[in-house]
Amino acid sequence: MNKFETFELKPFLLKAVEKKGFTRPTEIQKRLIPKIREGLSVIGQSQTGSGKTHAYLLPLFDRLDPQKKEVQVVIAAPSRELADQIYQDAQYLASFAPEAIQVSNYTGGTDKKRQLGKLAHQQPQVVIGTPGRLVDLSQEGALKLYTAKALVVDEADMALDMGFLPDVDKIASQLPQGAQFLIFSATIPQKIQPFLKKYFDHPTVEMIDTKSAVADTVENKLLSIKGQSRNQVIYRLLTMGEPYLAIVFSNTKKQADALTDFLKEQGLKVAKIHGDLPPRERKRLMREVKNMQYQFIVATDLAARGIDIEGVSLVINEELPNDPEFFVHRVGRTGRNGLHGEAITLYGPDDEETLSWLEKKGVHFIPVALKDGALIETHDRKRRVNRKKKKDELDPELIGLMKKKKKKIKPGYKKKINRAIADKNKQNRRQERVRSERQRRKAKKDSNS
Repeated sequence: MNKFETFELKPFLLKAVEKKGFTRPTEIQKRLIPKIREGLSVIGQSQTGSGKTHAYLLPLFDRLDPQKKEVQVVIAAPSRELADQIYQDAQYLASFAPEAIQVSNYTGGTDKKRQLGKLAHQQPQVVIGTPGRLVDLSQEGALKLYTAKALVVDEADMALDMGFLPDVDKIASQLPQGAQFLIFSATIPQKIQPFLKKYFDHPTVEMIDTKSAVADTVENKLLSIKGQSRNQVIYRLLTMGEPYLAIVFSNTKKQADALTDFLKEQGLKVAKIHGDLPPRERKRLMREVKNMQYQFIVATDLAARGIDIEGVSLVINEELPNDPEFFVHRVGRTGRNGLHGEAITLYGPDDEETLSWLEKKGVHFIPVALKDGALIETHDRKRRVNRKKKKDELDPELIGLMKKKKKKIKPGYKKKINRAIADKNKQNRRQERVRSERQRRKAKKDSNS
C-alpha cells in the first residue's frame, strides 16, 4: 500500500491530498486510515511530524454525512496553536467537498459571546478546539457535543501535562454509547491509562517504532559554549548560513524576551512566541510567520508542540529543556515530511546527565565546534571519561606484565618484558580498530535498512 487511492477515500479527499502535494502516505497513515475509516477506536503513538493529523482527518471526513446539520466529529487539542493548525487542515479538506461541510474552531482567548450567538443558529459538523472552551460552550447548552460519533484527543500527553484531562473527560462523557474514540500522542504516559480504560474497549493500538527518538532526516549537533555568551553564539549560528526558517527555543519567557531584544539590536527581524502574548497578537504573529514575513523565531516550549510551521530548516536550543521529553518535540519542528533539517543544542558542564539520558533514548549527537564562521565536527565530549575507563579496564595479562616490570628482576628479562608489553598494547589497538570498524559497518547497515 503506497498511494492514497488504495484507501478508497471519497474523490474530493483524494483531490485535496493531491493538491496538497501528498503522494505517499506515511507509516502511521498506512496503518490507521483503513482502521479509522472502519469506525474502530484507535490509540496512535508516533513521533512528531509523522503525519498523524491527516491520519485521522482523512478517514473521519470520509465518514461525514453532509446532510446531517449536527456535530459529528469533535477534535480536542491542548493548545490554541495546535487547534488552529488542525482547523486550517480541516478547512482545506472541506473546501474540496461537493456539499458544504461546516468546520468550527473554539479556543480560549476568542470571542465567546459571538460563538454562542452563531451556535444558536447552526451546529458545525466538525468541532475543533481547546478542552476548556469546548466544555464552556457545551455547559452553556450552546454546543451540542452529544450528537458526535467520534472524539479525537490530539497530543494527549500534552493535555495531561497541562491539566486538561478532566475537561477531556467531561467532553468524552457526553458522547453516545458506541462512539469512536481516537487518541494520538508522541508518548502514552502511565497517568493517562485510567482515561484509556474508561473509554476504550479493546482499542486498536499502533505504536510506530522508530530507530531514533528524532527523525533520521534531522542532523542533531551538540555545541559546547565553554563560557561564551549564549546570545552571541546564537547570533553567529543564525547569520553564518542562510536558514530558510529558524526557531530558537528558550526555557523561560524571560530568556526569550532577552534573546529577542538582543537579536533585534543586531539588526535581525525576529518573531517572539510565548504564553504571555495576547491571543490576538499570537495569532497575528503565526499568520505572519506562515506568510514568510519572518526568518527567525524565538519561542518557549509552547511552540515545541502544537505549532506546525512548514519550512523550518534550523532549530537551536538555547539550552536543554527543563523537561528532557520536550527535546524531541523541539527538534521535531524541523526535518518534517522527509525534508532535511538541522538542530543545534548549546550545552554546558552541568548538562551531562540530561545528555546521557537523551542518548539512552536513542538521540545521536554530532559534537561540533564553531570555528572561523563554520561548524566543524570535533571530539566526543566523553573522551576523557572513556580514556580513564580504558585505563581502568586493562586486561589481567597486561596488568601482570606491568607489575613484573616494577619488581627487581635480572637484567636479561627487562627487555623481554618491555617487548611483551609493547606487543600486547599493539594487539589491543588492532583489536579495538577491528571492533570500531565492525560497529561502523553495522551502524551504516542499520541506517540504510
